[in-house]
This record gives sequence, C-alpha cells and structure tokens, in this order.
Amino acid sequence: MAQPLTIEDLRLLAKRRVPRMFYDYADSGAWTEGTYRANETDFAGIKLRQRVAVDMTNRTLESTMVGQTVAMPVALAPTGLTGMQHADGEILAAKAAAKAGVPFTLSTMSICSIEDVANHTGSPFWFQLYVMKDRDFIARLIQRAKTAGCSALVLTLDLQVLGQRHKDIRNGLSAPPKPTLANLINLAFKPRWCLKMLDTPRRGFGNIVGHVSGVADMSSLSSWTASQFDPALSWDDVKWIKDQWGGKLIIKGILDPEDAELAAQSGADALIVSNHGGRQLDGALSSIAALPAIVDQVGNRIEVLFDGGIRSGQDVIKALALGAHGTFIGRAFLYGLGAMGEKGVTLALDIIRKELDITMALCGLRDVKDVDQRILLGGREEAVRRLSL
Repeated sequence: MAQPLTIEDLRLLAKRRVPRMFYDYADSGAWTEGTYRANETDFAGIKLRQRVAVDMTNRTLESTMVGQTVAMPVALAPTGLTGMQHADGEILAAKAAAKAGVPFTLSTMSICSIEDVANHTGSPFWFQLYVMKDRDFIARLIQRAKTAGCSALVLTLDLQVLGQRHKDIRNGLSAPPKPTLANLINLAFKPRWCLKMLDTPRRGFGNIVGHVSGVADMSSLSSWTASQFDPALSWDDVKWIKDQWGGKLIIKGILDPEDAELAAQSGADALIVSNHGGRQLDGALSSIAALPAIVDQVGNRIEVLFDGGIRSGQDVIKALALGAHGTFIGRAFLYGLGAMGEKGVTLALDIIRKELDITMALCGLRDVKDVDQRILLGGREEAVRRLSL
C-alpha cells in the first residue's frame, strides 16, 4: 500500500499485519455488532455548513481537556491488549501522543505496565481503572498510578459484566496466543508481528501479573479476571475511588442522562459519553446519538468528553459542534499501531489533525474553541433529528 491517507487505509494495513485474534479484538463489537457499527455510521447523517469569503488565516486547534492544554481536542482512549497489536504497543502509542501534544490513556488491561510506560516516556499520561472485587489490589493500583505521575484517572463504569463478543470466543482470545494449529498457521503469515514480539519480554498483562496474590503467570490470570469484574459496583465505590485518588477524575461509560446527573453529582471533573465501542450493550444508542441529551443535562456543570466511532477529523468537529469539550480515539490509533507501530499512531493523529483543521476552515472558523452548532446544517435541532431516525 502507498502512504495511507485515511484511517480506513490504516485499518486495512493493520488487518494484513496483525494476527487475526488481536485484529478481531480491536475491530469487533458485542452480539450482532449493531451498536458498534452505528457508532461510526451515525456520524454520516450530520451535515456541515460550508462558508466562503471569510478569513481562514492563523487557525489554531489548541484547546484544553480536564484543565490540560492539548494541541487538539483529541486524546488516545484506553484500550486493552494494546501491546498485542504491536510489540510494546502502549509505550509506542504514549510516545506518539506526547510528540503530538495530546493525552495518552493507559488501560488497566494493558500489556506494558504503568511503571514501564512511565519509564519509557517523558510526559505524564492518564490511567484508566477497572473496578475489581479485590479492593486492596485496586488501592495499590491507584497508588502505583500516583507514584508514576499519572495526571488523571479515568474510571470506567460500564464493564461490571462482560458483553459477549463472538469473535473473541471463536478465536480463543488469549495473551500471548495459545499455540493451537489455527493460531500457528495464522502467525506464520504475520512475520513482521512475530519478529517484533519475539524481541520484547512484554507479552502478558503487566499491571496484574506479579501484583496479585495467586496470579503469577498467564495461566491463572484469565480465571482471576473473569471472577474479578464487580457487578455490585455503585456510586459509593466511585466516592471511595475519588478519595483514594485525590486528583483529576474522569468517569467513562456514560450513555444516559440520569447517569450523567449522578456523575456530575459525584464530584468528578469530567465524564466521557461512551458505549465501550459497542462492545457491551448491543442495541444501545451510538455515542454520538447519546451526546446531545447528556450535554443538555449536565454540560454546564461538568466537562463532557466524547468517545465512540471517530474515524476522521470531521467526526471530531461534529462531536464538538454537538457540545463535547474534547474527544477520544481508540480504534483509529490501534489501526495505526497495528499497521506501522509508533509511526502509524503518529500518522493516525496527523490524519485526524489535518482533517479537523481543513474542515474547521471550510466551516468558516479559525479557533477550535469557537466550534458550536453554527457549523451544522440546520443547526443542532436538525442534527439531533437526523440522529433519532
């Protein structure tokens, strides 16, 4: 493939280079995958107003997210098994994000540990926390994030029970992959991935193995994680975590205005409108369809961020126009990582930055902080109507 020009180009390249079980892990949703697909396709119904003969010079995409200055209102979302898309994936993605001037968020279920990422990067990153039944482990994990200098904690609330993802079950997802005949045949056609993976010791869940009693290796990890996600998670636990952390807190996984209200009342600094990439409740609203009602409910009291389906800079500006203060990309950067490593993440961010900048200019604006419903054809009301169809 010639130089990739779009996130779709990167996706196709990643599909060729990443072993099937890990590509499918990134590029799939729960059950029928209806919500997963809607996250992306619902953006197409939102139309933009093109303006002409306006001053488009001296444009700026600089903004803030949770009080942190960012080169554009985009952050890298927390994604599990990032280090299985490409060897040392979390470290490479964090480096690319730092160079681009945007936040990187490390998942609890990362391959590279908190300490490993901190030791190999120069900029503070955000840490995403899943709540496990083992509260002592969670308290230690929070302390490790504080010690590593993480500047915000992203608390994910929508994984109390695991949505069924058919592709992961059929592929027998594991990290590292089990040496079955099907896996060995697939790996034989991914030499670039294999050589990189052989050259790194990072092949397990670095935040968990060796940090939990009774989990010394990968063989015991899967049974531990399956039993540890906490279906009894409540807003009282959110308060406990907020007290343990003591810093900037972002609540991820909000899709309903009632939950947005509770998030605002919790004292969190921001919330993320997200349906976990369509990987939890199939049949739920797309993230972009859920965004306007949540902004209406709490947008004047808590910073509303957005995650779900962004594949271009135009998607970013549409989310901003509907009231998001900032956005996250997950699959978009994973495609870049799987395709080309750190260079691919940098390219994914460059693609989105360029599309965002040009779209903003053609909509007649010079400062991304000025983006609002004025750039939407028919205004916010028409966009919401199209999203409800």
